[in-house]
Amino acid sequence: MIGGPQGSGVDTSATVFGNALARAGYYIYGNREYHSNIEGRHSYFNLTISDKPMHSISDDVNILVTFEAESIFQHFREVRDYLVYNKAVESTKLAAINSIERETAEDIEKFLESIKVPPTVEGVLDYLRGKGVKLVPVEYDKILASVADEMKLSVATISRSRNIIAAAVSLKLLGLDKEYLAEAIRGLFKNELFVKANLLAADKAYGLVNAVYGLKGIPINGHRVQLDGNTAVALGKIAGGLRFQSYYPITPASDESVFIEANQVVEVIDPDTKESRKVGIVVVQTEDELAAINAGIGAALTGARAATSTSGPGFSLMVEGLGWAGMNEVPVVVTYYMRGAPSTGLPTRSGQADLLFSIHAGHGEFPKIVLASGDHVEAFKDAIWAFNLAERYQTPVIHLVDKSLANAYSIIDETELDYSSIKADRGKVIVPSGEYKRFQFVDDHISPRAFIGNAVMHYTGDEHNEAGHISENVNNRTKMYEKRMKKLEVADKEIPEELRLNVFGEGDIAVVTWGSPKGAVLDAMEELKQEGVSIQLIQLRMFSPFPRNLVTKLLKGKSKIIDVENNYTAQAASVMALSTGIEPTNYVLKWNGRPITRTEVKTAIKQVIEKNEKRVVLNGGQ
Repeated sequence: MIGGPQGSGVDTSATVFGNALARAGYYIYGNREYHSNIEGRHSYFNLTISDKPMHSISDDVNILVTFEAESIFQHFREVRDYLVYNKAVESTKLAAINSIERETAEDIEKFLESIKVPPTVEGVLDYLRGKGVKLVPVEYDKILASVADEMKLSVATISRSRNIIAAAVSLKLLGLDKEYLAEAIRGLFKNELFVKANLLAADKAYGLVNAVYGLKGIPINGHRVQLDGNTAVALGKIAGGLRFQSYYPITPASDESVFIEANQVVEVIDPDTKESRKVGIVVVQTEDELAAINAGIGAALTGARAATSTSGPGFSLMVEGLGWAGMNEVPVVVTYYMRGAPSTGLPTRSGQADLLFSIHAGHGEFPKIVLASGDHVEAFKDAIWAFNLAERYQTPVIHLVDKSLANAYSIIDETELDYSSIKADRGKVIVPSGEYKRFQFVDDHISPRAFIGNAVMHYTGDEHNEAGHISENVNNRTKMYEKRMKKLEVADKEIPEELRLNVFGEGDIAVVTWGSPKGAVLDAMEELKQEGVSIQLIQLRMFSPFPRNLVTKLLKGKSKIIDVENNYTAQAASVMALSTGIEPTNYVLKWNGRPITRTEVKTAIKQVIEKNEKRVVLNGGQ
């Protein structure tokens, strides 16, 4: 784990560290936590390293790397083996830290008082020393001054090399060769001056500590990529044929649109000629989210594969437009990044409290498909799938991604992102030669769709007849309403339920979850299995239409059904109960805005098994 003030380069340090590990042949899973202020408040990056793919983070920290005093106070209770800290902050008192939130400071002070440790860095260091934690003081300023002197530069010019010092000390403790870090530095920084300064800083930092963990480079078979959730969705949309993306800036959704904008010219293979050609993606930053959803709808009506992306407050503004899309059977995709709510809530923290909102968003009744990704590979492939579902069933599709996944990083074998078997399904598309009725009544309730420009057609927010003209006739209303709703029944019949959920492991205890907690449950299952506890995980991936038959079959006869979610009211469990009549026997819930860790899941499941606790509330993280 590495911690520091928001805006100090914690991300850069973690990125360089992760890239170096990737080059050494290791997999990582990392999560970025940051305060919602622009600069100064505490942020941190928690990373798990393994020689096999990992899916979650842990509460137990082997190496804690810090730049300043606050990170020591925030995380000293988590560190197990090594604390790397700035020697210059040893005399700092907790009361002197202005950036720390008052409630957090009071919690820390209360704890220190309970163990009779003075509220100072020195006091905490003594406490850790007594617990067997090894302390690694680093004189960051002295190293930076030395680098600056050798390069004839000011210390201010190379101050960000502080991050490289932290990464270098960490990698040396792990035992990894310095060249992996050098390659990562050369790969990330384009300016030769900064490359040279960082390499020099890395050289000096490597000499500060001895290698203790004994990690060695591992041969890599094939190619791997390091992705966060935003990038995975963006790449999926591009691969899925996205041609129009609208958005209004909001955390944690914006990074997706920024990535697409930076890669808006893509090379494609023409399906007819098989020749390569370049195409463009239009990315529009609109004046607000109302405009964003409506721009996406307009683009979809022209035949472009269109999407928008947003988070809680932005989605609230999109709801009326979503209803218009439902009424007019528009295949628009909304990527919904869930964060701490309600209102502005915890804008840079995570949550899964918007599931029911997304399923029921909009006044009245209209079909929409709602799916949720549980890891980076799913986020990539679901972004493609969402376009196919939207166009096949001519309905809005909401793709849920929680912030814990959007801002998590993992290293993935590139073969997992192979989408060659996924074909674009554009549904019933026609170029009419005569009179065209956009909302024609047909047996499967999905009318042939023509793009604007290829026929005369009419759209309105009012109820309409087959041609799109306003009609309040009772018979038309009943039939047209039913036509729209029946499309969801068609989708329910056509989409295999096996694609709407994932099953892992076997056992008479079932864990039901969705979204990012999937990874924590998977990793906890591995650890529990080593202790003789077998669990079956059922990961729900689609909530509308819900895979009720398969869920019913899978849960039949289970001794316990444990629901794990990142919200207060167990929203996925309520959808499951409504669809199947089956309710969980136990709940593991967390709503403090921080991701669920595998440590928490493992402990909670043991509490359920051993004590039959009905509702375990998690509260880990800082």
